[in-house]
Amino acid sequence: MNIRSTATLAAVALLSFATVSCADDGATGSPMAARSAGFVSAAGATIQPGDTVEFVTTEFAFSPNTTVAEPGDYHGVLVNNGTMTHDIKFANGEAIQAAAGERVEFDFTVPADGVTFSCTIAGHAEAGMTGTIDTPASAAAAAAGGHPTSGEPDVVEANPDAAPYVLHDPRVPARGEGDGVTLIVGGAPDGGDLIEVEMVVEEKLMTVAEGFEQMVWTFNGTVPGPVIHTEVGDTVRVHLVNPATSSVAHSVDFHASQVAWNDEMRSIEPGEDLIYEFTTDYAGVWMYHCGTNPVLHHIANGMFGMVITEPEGGLPPVDDEFFLVQNEWYLGPQGEVSSFAKANQAAPAPDFVMFNGVAFQYKDHPIEVATGADVRLYVLDVGPSIDSSFHIVGTIFNDVWKEGVHLAQDNDGNWGSQAVDLSPAQGAVIELSPQEDGLYPIVTHAFNFPGRGALGLLQAGDGEP
Repeated sequence: MNIRSTATLAAVALLSFATVSCADDGATGSPMAARSAGFVSAAGATIQPGDTVEFVTTEFAFSPNTTVAEPGDYHGVLVNNGTMTHDIKFANGEAIQAAAGERVEFDFTVPADGVTFSCTIAGHAEAGMTGTIDTPASAAAAAAGGHPTSGEPDVVEANPDAAPYVLHDPRVPARGEGDGVTLIVGGAPDGGDLIEVEMVVEEKLMTVAEGFEQMVWTFNGTVPGPVIHTEVGDTVRVHLVNPATSSVAHSVDFHASQVAWNDEMRSIEPGEDLIYEFTTDYAGVWMYHCGTNPVLHHIANGMFGMVITEPEGGLPPVDDEFFLVQNEWYLGPQGEVSSFAKANQAAPAPDFVMFNGVAFQYKDHPIEVATGADVRLYVLDVGPSIDSSFHIVGTIFNDVWKEGVHLAQDNDGNWGSQAVDLSPAQGAVIELSPQEDGLYPIVTHAFNFPGRGALGLLQAGDGEP
């Protein structure tokens, strides 16, 4: 397959061809007239070797995605009417890529039994960017016996040679500290404090559970991304970098911000960067995530994190502070990205549900605290699809802020909380005090998920009652 030329579309509409009736073959715009001009719509009648076939892409489809052609050699035109880069790859050829607003010409071959094509950018085929060119013979065979089907296996086997997982430290960084985070006192334009964040996209191989490696998409190389610890009134200035080595466009959406979706939240292609600036106007535990389509796949493949915004002046000090982010993982093949097809099911069935990006890591490595210590947890459910009923066995939550609603310690009546219900993109601040030496399981009380990874241990004292 050879690329002939690439050109920017000044007016995409002038280069698209509508499907027309087969009547009046001599009329302008009919299939025969179009063929004589060298361009035909792939949705017309059976096309012939030597014809030029146009494939138009949007998010996330080829138009058309089925047609019938005689076996032979053809000239193709990929027209990208979408807002992000797409490509087309025939099963017997190489991927041809076009940026948003571009057209690319190439050659392709239709064999006797037809050929399939798809967009190879991660997640795009699973989102619907696939197609088929049948031949008259293969179309007849399909009508008689149906196309053979194949799909990703439901079960991905563990790899005993997978790298060990990297333990994610759950301790909360101080305000304005952490990976890529810098506090500049008085550095904001309004004279307040400025928190600068260098946030670099990194696509990397990561073990998400013992024996399972996935090609994750990350902010600053970790899942979840860096915790950004702020107070109400801070200015946060994020420098988002999508390196040229990335395979797809990325973006970031901070739920703690009040900015237009099509401004700082816009997607940037590999090799681009942007500045995302906002003020922290409200206290809370906030989600951030990649907002590039398909958003579901970017979140499911690791692109999320937490912003902690304390009230101005901060919360009262406690003995220990930890963060826990619950997320789901839908396994793709070993060493590849997560499965968009699995994540996109109406009834989600994740392979793993985990805290801070790795299944069972805090069961293997309990979080240690002193018996009787005042412990504060910042908890966030990023989903992308499943609720959390956050619970720690053997404790009662004595102080809870959930999405701005406060259950205060020493309240009238001495009310407490046994579990905090969080839908995807909801967060809470939870305080508790383990009353005796021992182990306290950290779970979601939806008990079909602790066995899939959503299980950790809080260890008070030496862990022995």
